[in-house]
Amino acid sequence: MRGYVLSIWSIIDPIYYFFTRLTYLPCEGAQGSIFRIRLTKYKGRNIILSDGTQINKNDILVKIHLHNAKLLKELKDIRSELKKAKIIYRHVQKSLPELEHYIRNNSHSSKIKGIIGITMLNKGCDRLGFEIVAINNPIYKWFKWFAFLPIEILSSQNHSWTGLRNRKPNYLFMSSNKLSRMYKG
Repeated sequence: MRGYVLSIWSIIDPIYYFFTRLTYLPCEGAQGSIFRIRLTKYKGRNIILSDGTQINKNDILVKIHLHNAKLLKELKDIRSELKKAKIIYRHVQKSLPELEHYIRNNSHSSKIKGIIGITMLNKGCDRLGFEIVAINNPIYKWFKWFAFLPIEILSSQNHSWTGLRNRKPNYLFMSSNKLSRMYKG
């Protein structure tokens, strides 16, 4: 059953990609980046990051999306949740220098305050340089939880309703300065 759902997802994914205005990072290497990105204006509450960067409403950020269809195909036969987490971690770690290069060379680079993502994969994010910030708006949090539900069900071999219900989506932030300090090639 999982294989059929992944096949359908692979068909729907290009449509999702088109309507969300995502773009692929220009990357070197055969595997490429695990991120799909777009510039966005931040619409949440004001945030001050640990390096002092203040993210305010309408600041320009690079929104990062994991390429879930690609990840799910790669992880479908792996049973160990720890091994899956390590693979995702390595993909993100390898993609961050490409993201830093993209921002540094972007025509709007001086206006880009940082990067933002929304995820339910929170473990290890801080080691990559991300800051985890709770989503305060309960309606938006519920919407994101519901949007991530198919990914959660497809990616886990052993999921319980209680476990799924207790997982919470969060924002991930990293300032452009911190990204450059950590990942400039």
